[in-house]
This record gives sequence, structure tokens and C-alpha cells, in this order.
Amino acid sequence: MVSKRRQSRSEDKESLTEDTSETRKQPLSKKTKKFHVHNEVEENDSVFVKLLKTAGLILKTGESQNQLAVDQIVFQKKLFQTLRKHPSYPKIIEEFVSGLESYIEDQGSFRNCLLSCERLQDEEASMGSSYCKSLIKLLLGVDILQPSIIKILFEKLPEFLFENVNSDGINMPRLIINQLKWLDRVVDSKDLTTKIMQLISIAPVYLQHDFIISLPEILGDSQHADVGKELSDLLTENTLLTVPILDVLSSLQLDPKLLTKVRQLVMGKLSSVMLDDLPVIIKFILHSITATDALEVVSELRERLDLEHCILPSRLQASQSKLKNKGWTSSSGNQEDSKDCVVLFFDVIKSAVRYEKIISEAWIKAIENTTSVSEHKIFDLAMLLIIYSTNIQTKKYIERVLRNKIRSGCFEEELLQSTFYIHYLVLKDICPSILSLAQSLLHSLDQSIILFGSLLYKYAFKFFDTYCQQEVVGALVTHICSGNEAEVDTALDVLLELVVINPSAMRPNAVFIKGILDYLNNMSPQQIRKLFRILSTLAFGKQHEASNHIQDDLHLVIRKQLSSTIFKYKLIGIIGAVTMAGIMAADRSRSFSLTPRRGDLSNEQCTQVTSLLQLVHSCSEQSPQASALYYDEFANLIQGRKLAPKALEWVGQTIFNDFQDAFVVDICVVPEGDYPFPVKALYGLEDYSSHDGIAINLLPLLFSQDFAKDGDRRTSQESDQKSVSPLCLAPYFRLLRLCVERQHNGNLEEIDGLLDCPLFLTDLEPGERLESMSIKERSFICSLIFLTLNWFREVVNAFCGQTLPEMKGKVLTRLKHIVELQRVLEKHLAVTPDYVPPLANFDLETLEVTPHTSTAVSAKTRIQGKMGGRKRKADGSKTSSPDRLSKEDNSECDPTPSGRSPLEKELKGKEEKVSVSLQNYHAFFRELDIEVFSILRCGLVAKFILDSEMHTEATEVVQLQPPELLFLLEDLSQKLENMLTPSVARRIPFLKSKGNRNIGFSHLHQRSASEVAHSVFRLLTPLCNHLENIHNYFQCLSAENHGVVDGPGMKVQEYHIMSSCYQRLLQIFHAFFAWSGFVQPENHNLLYLALDILTKRLKQGEPDQPLEELLSQSFHYLQNFHISIPTFQCALYLTRLLMVILEKSTAPTQNKEKIASLARQFLCRVWPSGEKEKSGIPNDQLQALLSIYLEHTDSVLKAIEEIAGVGVPELINSPTKDASSSTFPTLTRHTFVIFFRVMMAELEKTVKGLQVATAADSQQIHEEKLLYWNMAVRDFSILINLIKVFDSRPVLHICLKYGRLFVEAFLKQCMPLLDFSFRKHREDVLSLLETFQLNTRLLHHLCGHSKIHQDTKLTKHVPLLKKTLELLVCRVKAMLTLNSCREAFWLGNLKNRDLQGEEIISQNSQESTAEESEEDTASQVSKSKAAEDGEVEASDGEQEQESEESDNDSD
Repeated sequence: MVSKRRQSRSEDKESLTEDTSETRKQPLSKKTKKFHVHNEVEENDSVFVKLLKTAGLILKTGESQNQLAVDQIVFQKKLFQTLRKHPSYPKIIEEFVSGLESYIEDQGSFRNCLLSCERLQDEEASMGSSYCKSLIKLLLGVDILQPSIIKILFEKLPEFLFENVNSDGINMPRLIINQLKWLDRVVDSKDLTTKIMQLISIAPVYLQHDFIISLPEILGDSQHADVGKELSDLLTENTLLTVPILDVLSSLQLDPKLLTKVRQLVMGKLSSVMLDDLPVIIKFILHSITATDALEVVSELRERLDLEHCILPSRLQASQSKLKNKGWTSSSGNQEDSKDCVVLFFDVIKSAVRYEKIISEAWIKAIENTTSVSEHKIFDLAMLLIIYSTNIQTKKYIERVLRNKIRSGCFEEELLQSTFYIHYLVLKDICPSILSLAQSLLHSLDQSIILFGSLLYKYAFKFFDTYCQQEVVGALVTHICSGNEAEVDTALDVLLELVVINPSAMRPNAVFIKGILDYLNNMSPQQIRKLFRILSTLAFGKQHEASNHIQDDLHLVIRKQLSSTIFKYKLIGIIGAVTMAGIMAADRSRSFSLTPRRGDLSNEQCTQVTSLLQLVHSCSEQSPQASALYYDEFANLIQGRKLAPKALEWVGQTIFNDFQDAFVVDICVVPEGDYPFPVKALYGLEDYSSHDGIAINLLPLLFSQDFAKDGDRRTSQESDQKSVSPLCLAPYFRLLRLCVERQHNGNLEEIDGLLDCPLFLTDLEPGERLESMSIKERSFICSLIFLTLNWFREVVNAFCGQTLPEMKGKVLTRLKHIVELQRVLEKHLAVTPDYVPPLANFDLETLEVTPHTSTAVSAKTRIQGKMGGRKRKADGSKTSSPDRLSKEDNSECDPTPSGRSPLEKELKGKEEKVSVSLQNYHAFFRELDIEVFSILRCGLVAKFILDSEMHTEATEVVQLQPPELLFLLEDLSQKLENMLTPSVARRIPFLKSKGNRNIGFSHLHQRSASEVAHSVFRLLTPLCNHLENIHNYFQCLSAENHGVVDGPGMKVQEYHIMSSCYQRLLQIFHAFFAWSGFVQPENHNLLYLALDILTKRLKQGEPDQPLEELLSQSFHYLQNFHISIPTFQCALYLTRLLMVILEKSTAPTQNKEKIASLARQFLCRVWPSGEKEKSGIPNDQLQALLSIYLEHTDSVLKAIEEIAGVGVPELINSPTKDASSSTFPTLTRHTFVIFFRVMMAELEKTVKGLQVATAADSQQIHEEKLLYWNMAVRDFSILINLIKVFDSRPVLHICLKYGRLFVEAFLKQCMPLLDFSFRKHREDVLSLLETFQLNTRLLHHLCGHSKIHQDTKLTKHVPLLKKTLELLVCRVKAMLTLNSCREAFWLGNLKNRDLQGEEIISQNSQESTAEESEEDTASQVSKSKAAEDGEVEASDGEQEQESEESDNDSD
């Protein structure tokens, strides 16, 4: 029977309620057949029964279904015809309806009429579906009966409103309403609407919900508007019906105004709705959006939706603690329900943004328009990710918005973490899109954006399932193999963090990570260390048994690389092996604090570690470079405090003995042998007796290595000993002292003899014999000095932290030795071309850079005046200037400033024939540790000034002299430039080895930028002391010389060293405060404390001052140093430092003017010039400072007019060639081109940035802008006319380039203003155009000059300039026509002239044809032969506006 009652396709829209009630009835009817005998045909003589029977329907008594003998349509047709043809029609209808009323008074009969009929199956029955409609529904399909039946139903329905559901599960009100659904035709829809709305008003809530939901299925389209109004009224009265009403309103065709009204009503209640109702409400709101109000609606929706507070608040509060664990506990039932609601909610939004472009764009725009950091929500970030996944067209837009938000600090890690924690179920479905976005962000140049991309990878791995984790690892591996240095570093950092946080989840993905081993060839040493640390952590983690295959693979790879005959792979093997040994022998005592014994290694583990290290040692001992790299890598491992005590003990025992045997000898035993130089014990700090003390056996070791090929020259003593390369001296000592330091908690008493012991050397001062030495002997001496310097550098690294006065004094003495030896080395290198020093840094990048360095060195000996491998300006290539800093900073991005240049100058004196900068040999010096700069806390800068301030340290005679101070400051400056300068500013040029910049900073790169910044912060106080002391020095010097910086009594060498120190200090301050890391929240406090230090140097302020006050006080403190600035380079760095402080302020207007004033003072100051240089000011630095002045001044136009109108005429009128402007002494004939370029560029930039005037603007605005343009054109006129005096090629090139840009800006920005200003300000406009006409005429002459001289650099600008001038002519004509002044415009030919106004003679042949017609000028000139002669064409004929004509002709 159930099979017979399936719905037909024509009835597939019957409600679920009816189906349910019918199916529930079946078991009941089966039971009743056993107990009820009343299962017979209804026998009644009423018209109702008879007519039904005639039409083919048999009524049944009891609970049996009514039987339909014919097809439903046939039944309705027969019944209709019977009624229509009945003799008593229309009275028969009343009788029929009356009979129906009587019949359904019995509840059982009524129910039968509401339930579907049974189709009698006979041979004539169709083979279609056997489902039939109910009797009532069949009768409703007969038009003449429908109104009466509907009336009966609505009269009957109230009887059942408040009754409980019948025992058979049938809900009578729902069953009655179902009869009205999907009627083929509604005779009186208005009446039906009225009845059903009345019914809704009196029904209980649960039925109201059902009735409202049914409305779209009952009503016709004509009634939608009326129903919509009534439902909106009902919505205000009863909030419980919000969901069904909104659901129905979404399905109705309603007036947009009504929808807007309802939407506003709902939006106001949004914050108080139940989470379960939210999806329906959001669906309605988004459904009602139109293109005009999309942004407004979405913005309001975004503000009112506070999803994170209604979704699992307990989970949100516990997020921080639970994220640290492997997972979280299972959620409660309510939480699961809320999860489902959230998923439904986002499904609604996904659907809306996928199919409605206006919604997705409005949502992105709403987020983009949010400016305050605090206003950004978790929901914003989730929405951007969802739209990114659903809309391909908006991906670029979303990426741009995200980048801007990340840069401005609106989207930070905490917000991203919370987004993943709350919405991980939703975000999990869009994992591929999130990974795609992360990949795109990692391609950025901005460090903050790269960090955000890495966080996307990190949280996707933490919160998503295994499949997504695999995809994350795969994407990171792809980044690592891409070859892009920033991507590789970031991806490795993410992998390393994931391995440490969740090794069990990472272990199954180890196979992907192992694939990176094939790409080691393109990775830097630091990247190789990270990779092996990742793999070793996976292999030797807590679960060893699960990682045996990884261990085996690692051992195989490392053994293969160590045994490789290719040297590079051997070095990679050493790095990998030491990294792996560090993980195997890691100090785990912190992890097992409750059971300390477990923190140390077992005997088996210790054996594995020692055997691995012995393998590395045996594979590298034949190569000095490999051995040195092994020692350095091992030292880094120990310095990181990562070795267990047992492993450290074994290392310490072997290293100490080996170092002593290899490099240390008794001082009484002077080496004997056939050495080319006499061996002496030099640079000892103690007076040893002849039988006491030790020495470093340097010269004999170097001799045995350098002359090893000459077997007859080897001494018998050396042949008996094992050969040890002096290359390993410094690395081995570093390893030794770190072992001793770790074992004895920083106490170096066991090896303090090495601080003051001498070295076996020879006399290194280049005397008269220098010229007579052979090339091999010179190279030998150079190598000896390099090795000695590197030994001293490592000694200073080792003992710089000692606190005893005696030890500090010895360290400073060693520092002095380094400075002296560098001076000696420069002399030797000057006469030793093509010399390649012994390596000091043994990373892979050093191997690649060696040929480049040697080439650069040889070039230095051949090219006089070339410094540091940098290109010099044409007018500043000499090197004899006392102010060497001008050369150091010729290129701001060059991280390697010059070496001991001031010392070099004076000591070489007149013999200075070549210039050697030790910066070219930077890769061949051992790196100073960051701890060395604690020496800056010591002593004096210049004792002759500051003796009186050192009385408290009279017992400890420790003085840091200016040369040593300069040495330390230069090294610190280089380190900060390398670590704290943004990656964008130091982008590696194309085809340049990516590692070159990082050579010599390998130890520094073991630290993070944040650690380096904190180290500098700890040095701020001594750095301020030095800055103030140098400031006092120059002030006193100026006072002694009566303001003349290069007076007769000045010590030249000392002056320039102090100048260099001044500049380095300012560079250090600039690099520190310009560090991009200060924008990160974790570093805000560091910036606050640093500014507090500067503020307290000025005055002891109150504690806890606001940041703005600290910035203001720090600005004031640093500004005070401008009085004593000795060089232009220092002036530029001080200005830049103040700008950096200014950028961090939220109200910079006042200080901005101070910077402009300061820059102007520097431009108006007389700076000391070099002996051979025409100016002591590098061109690029002058350009930078002038640009700063013009950018920060309140009126660019006035500033340009002052320089061009006052300064330049002073220069022109000066009698001598080397004279300068009295107002601007930095403006000379040699620097004029710099001033001219900057003024032209800033003038064009200023007018281009001016907002275009519109007719809607006020009269006052029009007048102000007209005045502004008058000033701009006047400035342009002054500048353009200067080419008559300064006609050099660079000046003409600037004029052509920026002249065209200015004319273009005039066309776009000024001409619209003239269009509607002409009538009211005719004289001003005509005056402006006349002035501008003269300027464009000069540009026309300049074009002719360029073609005559056939200068391709100039002529390439001519076509665009001529085109722009032609456009100007047409535009002026259009403006006059617009203002009914067409007669005021006439067009004529200009003769081609040169810069002096002389006519170009070859043009005469064309004059007669050119004058025939004024109107056809362009076409005639185009036919001329001027172009063939290389001359300018006159097609750009200038406009002539005479004021008399315009007065007569204008209205």
C-alpha cells in the first residue's frame, strides 16, 4: 500500500508535512482493519455523495482511503460538467457544498477528505504513478467550487488550532493549509490572502511559523506586495517570527524600498539574534542588496557582526594555552551545534559572494576603507580568505588590500591566529586557496608581508588535517627549491618551527624534506645548517624508533659528501655533520628538569657523536680550509650552548692538547732554519725572561706551507713534524676558547697566556728593502700580516668580556696593534699586485668571491684613486682628499665603507702613488663578535680635551684612542648595515653572486636581527658619550681656530679620524632607529627604552612619558649636534637620522619644518674641500640633501625661486671659476647641474601633485590656484633661462626631460583652471600664457640646438617634447574658443634658432613657403627638408596672444 502512495512528479512540491502524516497513518490503518468493521462505502442519498460517485470517486467510511475510479483530471472535468449542466445550476453548487459541510462534520470523514485518495487499479488504468490528490484538493481544482471550499476550510481550521496532534501523528492545521499549496489557479487570490493573514494573526507561534513558510506556495505573484507589507508589519510586532518572515520575503517579488526598510529593521536587531537564526537573516540581507547600496549595507553588516563573541567564547579565551598543546579537548554538544551554525552562516556568505560580484567587491572595499587598527576583526580576515577562494577575478585586488593592511599593522599575528582558531572548520575547506595566497605573499620584497605569508603556512599546518599538512610541506619545499634567497630562508624557518612544535605530524612528511638535499648546491651555508637541523631533529627526536630510516639516509648523505673529491661538497658535508652532531648531542637538561640525569647523553649516544666527529676530522685533516670550516662550525655549535656536558668534556680534552702541540712553542726555543727573513718574537705584552713564556709559531708554519714545493728548503725540524696549516690558527683558537668558556662559565684563566704571548714573526715595517723584495717574498710578508691580524682579532673576540683592568688594558693594546698592522699592510699591498690573501672565512661563498677580490686588488694598484671597487664621479675620482668620508658614502647602498683612509693619507705623505682600501679584503679578515663592542664603554675619545672628566678612573689607565674607536665604529656600522637594513634597500643586483654581501658576517647571521638590535640598544649610552665627546672636540677646535675648521694649528690626521668617527656614529644611530623591526609589537618597548635613553641625555625627565614626548625630546637632542658637524656627509646622516625619528611621530608637521631649516643651514654652510678635489661634497649626497630640503620646506616654489633667483645670479656674477654663491656656498659651477636637476624635478613633482581645479570650486580657490601657477611658471621661466649661461650637455638634457614633464603637467592641471578663470581674471591669464610662451619658445630653440649638434642623448627627447608643445597650442586655442575669444588666437611660424637666439641659416630656404599661409603651417613644415638636414621643424608654432586684440574681440 505504501508503494501505491508515492507522489507523482506533478505533485513533487507537496509539503513534507503531508507526506509525513500519510506515511504515519499506514500502520494505524492496518491495525484498525482488525478492530473496525466499518470499512464500507458511504451510502448516502445526498447530492454531494451522488455527484462524487457520478464523477468517479467513492467515499469510504472509517479510516479507509477514498477511492478514485478515474484519472484525477477526468474526475475534475466530469464533476465540473455535471454541476454546470445540472438543471438547478447554480443552486446545485450550494447543495453540493452544503452536503460537503455535513459530511466533514465527522472528524474522521474530514481527515479522509484531506488525505490522498486511493486509485483503483483496473485493466484500463494508466501505467503512471498511482498517487492521487486528496478529495479537498481535487475539489479546489474546480473553479466554481473553489471559493466555497476555501471558505469552509478557513471556517473549519480554527477548531484545530489549539488541539494537540492526533494519536496518529497528523497535524490537522498543517494538513488543511497543505490543500491550498500549488493550486493551478486561484479564483479570488485577494480574498485568500486576507483569510490566511487573519489566520496567521490568531494562530499559535509554531503554526504561525508553518503558515508563513507556506505563503510563497499558496499565493500568486499579484499578492506579493500586499503580503510583504503585512509581513514587515508583523516583523516589528513579533521578533520570534523573524526567521520565517525573512525566509519568505526572500522568495517574494517585492518593492526595493520595502526590502530596504525591512533590512534596516533587521540590521538593528542583528546583535541580539540567536546564532541559529543568523544564516537566514544574513541570507535575506545579502539578497536585498543592490549595486547602489552594496557598500553601505556591507559596511554596516561588517560592523554589527561580532562573530568571535558569540562563537565559543570559552574556546577563544583558552586559545593561547591550548595552542601550545598538541590539540584541544572535544567540544560539548552546544559547541557542536554552534559549529554547524557557523558553517551554515559562512555557506550563505560563500554563495552570495560567489554569484554576486557587487557583494564581494563591496565587502573588500568595506575592509579596505577601515583605517583604525583596532577596528579590524577576525571576521574581516576570514572574509578576505573566503572571497579569495571563491572569486578568481578579485584575487589581485584582495592581495593588494592584504599587503596594505599588513604594512600598516592592521593584520598582525594575533589576529591571524585567532582567525584560524575560531574559524578553522570554515578555512579548512579553502586550504588550497590559503596556500596559494601564502605563496603569493612570499614572493614579496617587504619583510612584514613575507612574515605574514609564512604565518599562513604555519597555522594551516597546525589547524588543518593530514592532507592539508602534506600540501603545506609540499608548498614550503617548492619555495626552498625556488632559489630565491628570501623565500628559501622564510620557508626553512617555517619548517624548522613546525618540526620543533609538532615533530610527530612532520615526521610522515620527511620524505618531501629529504628531497631538498638534491638542491644543496644553490643554498647558502646558513640555509644548509637549517636544513640539516630540520632533518636531524626529525631523525633524532624523542621517538627514535620511528625515525630510523631518516637517520640512515642522513648518515649516507653526509658520508657521501665528506668523501667527495669535489671540495664544495666536502664543505657541505662538514656543515651537515656538525649540525647533526649538535642535534644528537643536544643538551636536553631543560626538557627534563625534574630528572636531571636524563638530560645528559647515554654512552651509546656519546659514542655515536664522537665517531661522527672523528669521521669529519679524518676527512678534513688533509685540507686546511676544510679543517678550518670544521673548527668554525663546531665553535658555532658550542657558542649556541647546545652541547650536552659529556660531549663538551670530550671535545675540550682533545682540543686543548691538539692546539698546544700544533701552534704553541716555548719562547726560549727560537726556530732555526733557512728562512728568508730573520725570525723574532714580536708583539708580546709581558717582559718574559729568556727561559719562560710561550709564543705562537706563526712564521715557521707559514714558511713550511708556502715553500713546501721547494723540498730542499724545508728544515729538518719541520720534516719530522706533522704539517699544520697556519690557516687553522684563528679558527682553532676560537673553538678552544669557546670550549674553555663554556666549561668554566666564562673564566678564561686556563688560556689567558695567549692574550699577551708574542708571535714568531719578522720585522713587518716596510723599510728600504721593500722595493728590492721578490714578488714571492712580498706575498709571504702580506700573508704573515693577514694571519697576525686575524690572530689578534680572535684574541680580542675572546678576551673582550674580561672585567679586570689589566685584561682590559691588554685587549686595548691588541686593538692598537690591529690598527697599526692594518696601516703596515696597506703599504705592502700597494706594491704587491694580484696578491690573493689566505682565507679567513671558510663558508662556501668565500670560495666564490676569491677571484673577484683578487681582480679588484690588482685594479687598485693600477688605477690611481679608485676606492673600494666603487665607481667615482668624473669630477671626484682622486683620492688625496683629507676628507675621505666623501668617498666612502658616494654610494649609500654600499655596505663597506673605506678602511684606514685618514691614517693612510698622512703616513704616506708625498709618496702616495696608489690607494689601497682594505675593504676590498673584507672577506680575508676574521669576523669580530658583537660582544667586542663592549670595549666602547672604555676610556677617552680624545684625551687632550677630556682629561678632566676621567679623574675617577685615574687608577686604571685605559684609553680608547680615536684610531681604535674608528676601527670599532666602522665594523659595527657594517654589521648594522648588513643586519638591520631592509632587504629591499640591499637587493642583490642581477648576475651578482647572492652571497657576496654576506661574506664576513657568518657569525653575525647566527643571531636574529632582534638580538643585534638589543645589543646595539645596550651600547646606546656609551655611543651617546662618544657622540657628545666628539661634538665637544669640534666645538673646541672651532673656538680655537675662530670658526675656521682647517686653520693652521689643526692636526690634519686627527681631524679626519674624528670626522670619520662622527659619521660612523651617526650611521649607527640611523641604522638602529631606521630598523623596520620596530613596527612589530614585540619591539615597541625596545624603541621606547631607546628613545628614553636619548631623552635623558638632554634632561632627566619624568618616568613613563608618552611616546610622542620621547620622540620630540629625542629629536631635539639629536638636532643639537648640527652645530659641530664637520663634514657634509655627517650633515646628511644627521638629517636622515632626524627624518627617521620624525617618521615615527604621529604629528610631524612642526619638526618637518625644522628638518627643512636644518637642511638649508647645511646647504648654506662652507664645507672644507679636498686638496685635489674641486669639491669635498659627493654629488649624490648633495642631491639627497637638496631633495630633503625641498621636500620638507613649506613652500617649494619660494625655495626654488630663492636658489634660482638669488643663489645662481651670485654664482654667475662671481669673478673666479672656483667661486661659489655667497648665500648657498654649496652651489658652485661644478655642483650647479645637481641643483638644477633637483629644482626641475621638484618643481615638476610639486605642480603634478596639485589637485585639478573644478568649476564647482569657490572663487577663492580659483584665485589661490591661479596665483600658485603664476609662481610655478615664474620659477620655470627662471630655470629655463639659465641654459643661456650654463649650456653644458647634462643641463640641456635635464631641461629637455623635465621641461616636457612640466608642460604636460601644465596641460593637465592648469589649463582646466584657465578655462573658467579667463573671463574673471583675463589679464592674469594672459600674463601667465605670455610668460609660458617665452619658455616654450626657448624649449623650441633647445630642440634646434640638439639636432644641430646631433647629440643622440638630447635628440631622443625632441619628438615627445615637440608633440607636447603642439598639444599646448591646440589646448590654448580650445580655451580661447570656449571663452568666445577665438579671434585672439593666431598661429605663425617660428624660425629655428640656437640657444643664443641666432637664426639657423639653413632654414632660410624654407621661409618663403612657410609664410604663405598661417593656417596651414603644420602641413607645410612637414613637407620641408628641415628634417633631412637634422634641423627642428616648426610644426609646433607658438601661440601669440596680444592683450589689445583680446580686449577688442572678447565679450
